Amino acid sequence: MALISPSRRVRRTPFSDGVEAAGVKAYTVYNRMLLPTVFASVQEDYRHLKSAVQVWDVACERQVELRGPDAARLMQMLTPRDLRGMLPGRCFYIPIVDETGGMLNDPVAVKLAEDRWWISIADSDLMLWVKGIANGYRLDVLIDEPDVSPLAVQGPQAEVLMARVFGDAVRDVKFFRFGMFSFQGRSLVVARSGYSKQGGYEIYVEGSDIGMPLWNALMEAGRDLDVRAGCPNLIERIESGLLSYGNDMTDDNTPHECGLGKFCDTQTAIGCIGRDALLRVAKEGPVQQVRAIRIEGDAVPGCDRPWPLIAQGKAVGQITSAAWSPDFNMNVAIGMVRMTHWDPETVVQVQTPAGMLDATVRENFWI
Repeated sequence: MALISPSRRVRRTPFSDGVEAAGVKAYTVYNRMLLPTVFASVQEDYRHLKSAVQVWDVACERQVELRGPDAARLMQMLTPRDLRGMLPGRCFYIPIVDETGGMLNDPVAVKLAEDRWWISIADSDLMLWVKGIANGYRLDVLIDEPDVSPLAVQGPQAEVLMARVFGDAVRDVKFFRFGMFSFQGRSLVVARSGYSKQGGYEIYVEGSDIGMPLWNALMEAGRDLDVRAGCPNLIERIESGLLSYGNDMTDDNTPHECGLGKFCDTQTAIGCIGRDALLRVAKEGPVQQVRAIRIEGDAVPGCDRPWPLIAQGKAVGQITSAAWSPDFNMNVAIGMVRMTHWDPETVVQVQTPAGMLDATVRENFWI
């Protein structure tokens, strides 16, 4: 496999030294930054994530910061989720859409104050869209990318490890809430969140200079917990139904197609740029939607491009992510399926690199 040539266009992170010392084996590029994808192996990393605790360099989840009197108004213009009841200290998972209702991103919004927000983005140039909206509507708001690099602590022992570094009060942080906790005299946002279903936290490390001191402190405090460097795991995220923007959904898809209709308060989210388009979608219903899919047969290779779903010789969707699950002893997958074939237990065929295989639509994801 060809290597990625280093350049300033692909940025290292404040934790890259620790990641390399831990023996990272592969990266991808995400928001023009390095994102680790494998340490021991995808399967071994998966098993360890489910049994112990890992520290993840997810600095690539860049923040778009909104500051100023119109920050809250701008946030509501970006998303069909109603943010009026959101208080400081809360994190909301939000779809961000364009004027057609197409998905531009599915970030976590972090409300620091009424006039200060962070948008913790998936892989896209979202800041350009946000700046365009603010400029076009002449909003009184400053938009930039702050020196904030998330570090995730995930796994069954995450709470124990975090309490050792930040104190027992971190145990009281509720899901999708955050608190301010001190590390080496720096006050950091610590949220109960993360890109796995194994439980854990995300630390918004404000200031690159304390990146490695925090990394080292977590590794030292977790030695007896078998703490390891880790990363978002392909197998675990598919089992959990955690979608990947750019893989499982793009700007060609609406939130309703992505199973995110529950985050669209189109009747009350007045001001959302894509509201009118989404009202029509909500009324008519989507013609395709994300589904969990079981693929029969031996382990399939990684899905680096969409695999067509076929029924009676016609395309009825595509597989966008797939992996062999050791825990469920089957190929697990995420796909976008047309409404004619999205009912549970519907059997279709999928064209994989290993040939045409049977696939069954499931009612729910595995975790």
